[in-house]
Amino acid sequence: MKNFLDFAYDAQPMRVVFRPGAALTATAEEAERLGLRRVLVLSGARGADTAQSVADSLGEACVGVHAEAKMHVPVEVADRAVELARTLGADGCVAVGGGSAVGLGKAIALRTGLPLIAVPSTYAGSEMTPVWGLTEHGAKRTGRDPAVLPRSVVYDPELTLELPVPLTVTSGINAIAHAVEALYAPDTSPVIALMAEEGVGALAGALPELAAEPRSLEARSRALYGAWLCGSCLGATTMGLHHKLCHVLGGTFGLPHAETHTVVLPYALAYNAPAAPLAASVVARALDAEDAPRALRDLARRLDAPRSLAELGLKEDDLATAAAQAVSQAYANPRPVTEEGVLALLRAAYEGTPPA
Repeated sequence: MKNFLDFAYDAQPMRVVFRPGAALTATAEEAERLGLRRVLVLSGARGADTAQSVADSLGEACVGVHAEAKMHVPVEVADRAVELARTLGADGCVAVGGGSAVGLGKAIALRTGLPLIAVPSTYAGSEMTPVWGLTEHGAKRTGRDPAVLPRSVVYDPELTLELPVPLTVTSGINAIAHAVEALYAPDTSPVIALMAEEGVGALAGALPELAAEPRSLEARSRALYGAWLCGSCLGATTMGLHHKLCHVLGGTFGLPHAETHTVVLPYALAYNAPAAPLAASVVARALDAEDAPRALRDLARRLDAPRSLAELGLKEDDLATAAAQAVSQAYANPRPVTEEGVLALLRAAYEGTPPA
């Protein structure tokens, strides 16, 4: 077992601004601090109104709003956005929204080197990582490149007030997944463990409150704080089986991102827990529980979140294909990844049975 006090830790070189109302005040300040004069604002269709408000706050520094971000960043969507940024002569981008908008901003940064400012409106956490992803021909490719790391992240809990409860829940559990997997990553550290436990605890405490009172700014702030910590954990570590499975299920079968993370997380942790008991104990402590995988599933059940891959539209015939894809490339994971083991994991997640 890895010595807990034998580690390396890279702090991500970004600036974070966290306060209510920051989207319409701090975003322009951050653009000016970076010397940006021709900014392209990005969003998805659902967040277009918020993106326009941010664009208005930028004044003459904004050269356009592009509200065509899509889940899993299809390569053709990225191509159009890159071409638009070049046509407009943009010298930077501001991504307003969830993981899809930030992912599109990263795709532009990867291809052009333009600096990116992220203004998250969900708990996705992508804004804290140098990880990019593109989907092409039914497969999602991911990579790590410091060029895609946002230069500034503006966290404004007011942007999350209108986030529907179902998306609040699944986006929050998606964030928890980042921290859980970071705890057993080969490049984890005591710093990661501290952030992960605090982040998981903050989200697990805030999400039930938000299910009951979605417009609680205090609970929204704690949830966003937790998402920031969990995203920071992911950005500093290597992804393992959980994220690999979710990328396969999303990129190949079109399953929704946050919901897929929510369903898979208890089963992925149950699979890895025998080989990562310290990670499981940290998660259990953060959740005030004895059995971390079951506590995660119970949290999803109490919040009426999806609990099976069948609910998300996966077909039983797809399980074997997904398992084969998940083991097709080598990646770090505390427990050996076998096709038989992954297939059993996926079948349990498909049926929604309690994690073993």
